[in-house]
Amino acid sequence: MFDVLKTLSGLVNPKKPLPKTKKESASGKHPVQPQVSRPPQAEQKETHKENPPETQDLAGVLKQAETQARELVIEAKDEAHRIRREAEEDLRRKLEAIDRREGALDERDGRIREAEADIQKRLSDMEKIKAEQLEKLERAAHLTRDEAKNFILTALREKLREEVAKEIREATVKAEEEAEEKAKQILVDAMRHGATDYVPEYTVSVIKIADEDVKGRIIGKEGRNIRAFETASGVDVDLDEEGVIRLSCFDPVRREIARVALERLLRDGRVQPGRIEEVIEQVKKEIERIMLEEGQKLCHAVGVYNLPMPLVALLGRFKYRFSYGQNMIAHTLEETKIGIALAEEVHADVNIVRLGCLLHDIGKVVADQEGSHVELGIQMLKKYGMPQRVIDCVAQHHEDTPFSSVESTLVYIADAISGSRPGARYENYEEYIKRLTDLENVAKTHKGVKEVYAFQAGRELRVIVDPGTVDDAAAVIMARDIKDEVEEKMTFPGTVKITVIRELRAVETAK
Repeated sequence: MFDVLKTLSGLVNPKKPLPKTKKESASGKHPVQPQVSRPPQAEQKETHKENPPETQDLAGVLKQAETQARELVIEAKDEAHRIRREAEEDLRRKLEAIDRREGALDERDGRIREAEADIQKRLSDMEKIKAEQLEKLERAAHLTRDEAKNFILTALREKLREEVAKEIREATVKAEEEAEEKAKQILVDAMRHGATDYVPEYTVSVIKIADEDVKGRIIGKEGRNIRAFETASGVDVDLDEEGVIRLSCFDPVRREIARVALERLLRDGRVQPGRIEEVIEQVKKEIERIMLEEGQKLCHAVGVYNLPMPLVALLGRFKYRFSYGQNMIAHTLEETKIGIALAEEVHADVNIVRLGCLLHDIGKVVADQEGSHVELGIQMLKKYGMPQRVIDCVAQHHEDTPFSSVESTLVYIADAISGSRPGARYENYEEYIKRLTDLENVAKTHKGVKEVYAFQAGRELRVIVDPGTVDDAAAVIMARDIKDEVEEKMTFPGTVKITVIRELRAVETAK
């Protein structure tokens, strides 16, 4: 059909003008013809002139195109009918195949059901046969099924008892040997991981001077300078020894502030009350900044971040705090690394152990409250919302309360390893013994006291009294009197717990 239309478009061009007659070409317009009658032959000739050959050809082409178009439509309908018949035939064949397959499946399901029924019947028959055989066997052996089973198991157990016991003993010995070796290896690895390159800056409480005249400037007129210095710094200044100035204070931070401030004042030369207060304030701000930086370094060194800033600042005070000569930052860093290594080995909660080791001695740098460092540490951690498991690690690291978890035990072990290893700590034993003896002597002076014992490095004093001499009310008064006398006569860090024990026992022997 498209070919026919293309042919028609080639034969007919609507833009091509029809040929004009000679008269129209000459004048440019159609001449007016007079109306006269013409014979029929003349009309036929005129009609022939009005229908030129091009018009007759166009009509034939159109008729031929219509004929071809009808033929194409008929062929298209025939093709559509043929495709439809083929599709219906194919669908019919597929439906027949599906029907045959469904029939085969139904037949197979029937065979399966029959086989299952046959199997169930056979199983039932086997159970019946088994029960009959067991009944015959029981009648023949004069034993029930349970009795026969117990008889066989007892005989087998007796036979294997010695072999099992031998294997158990060997396995136990092997496990103990391996456990001991494994424990040694774990501790060695933990201590190796705990090695640290941190070098503590020991706080020097003695300032050497080259000229004794310096002490006069420190004292000032009528002692104004030294009183101003001791009041502003909170330390005691001892000028009795020649060539040195000793600063004494239980707060290591205040002692360090006083040392730096005094050295700066001596270099400056202007020692007067106003200047003393100004320099001490400047040094205090510098030391606080240094402690905050040191606390951040310590936290980052053990992998702890986002700790409350007041706790970080307290950890920074470890820089100037010593325990039996062991710097607290060095001890905390070493102990935390050991605890982390142990927690990883035994698959404990590493983060709990990490925080417990880092914060276990934080109560030692709480200077504005009274109590043991364990109690102060617990209060501080509760104040800033630390997890209860971390608080338990701090509360139990001196076995004041029973261990509640593996993590608290590991904190205790790591602390013991770091503090008790050779060379970690030192102590002047003469001063230590003297402090304990003086503490006991204070209590022994009271009437009715039988025995006195100082415990926990002088942090606890137990007084045993004669129940016949001291009654309950007198025991309460005695505890208060001993407490007041200790506070007045002795100098001690932390607190001293005084316990007066009065016990009456009546013993008789029946004969």
